[in-house]
Amino acid sequence: MTGLAELEEKVRESLGVRLFTVLAWIPERQALRRVHSSDPARYPVGGEKTVEVARGWLARCIEAGEPFFGPDRAAVREVFADHELIESLGCGAIINVPVVAGEKVLGVLNILDAEGRYDEESVVVAQSLAPLAVPALRAAVHEAE
Repeated sequence: MTGLAELEEKVRESLGVRLFTVLAWIPERQALRRVHSSDPARYPVGGEKTVEVARGWLARCIEAGEPFFGPDRAAVREVFADHELIESLGCGAIINVPVVAGEKVLGVLNILDAEGRYDEESVVVAQSLAPLAVPALRAAVHEAE
């Protein structure tokens, strides 16, 4: 999708990233559909997540529109069912930032790198980049309807 590759580059320049994915929220199915991936072999575009994500994560990121910050492998393991694959990629820290238009959460940016790579300031930077994904996610959500 145009726009998301450019966003990935901005994330790379601003924060550094080993794995970057963008998920569109499909509320009718309570599902997250991957619309962009820096590693399409392991995290293909079109893949969906439903129950693999902890309920608290959904309440925080999707329902409340708040970011999730997992600074270490323990935090990643607690929330994500695919933590073994995440760790195999050398990732042990994650920032999930909701992409919001008005009051509506359109999706989430997933920014992962080595354990200890990110801090609270990194979350602020990630949040500042999230609006750049609005046009592409609006299109993805529209396609899913």
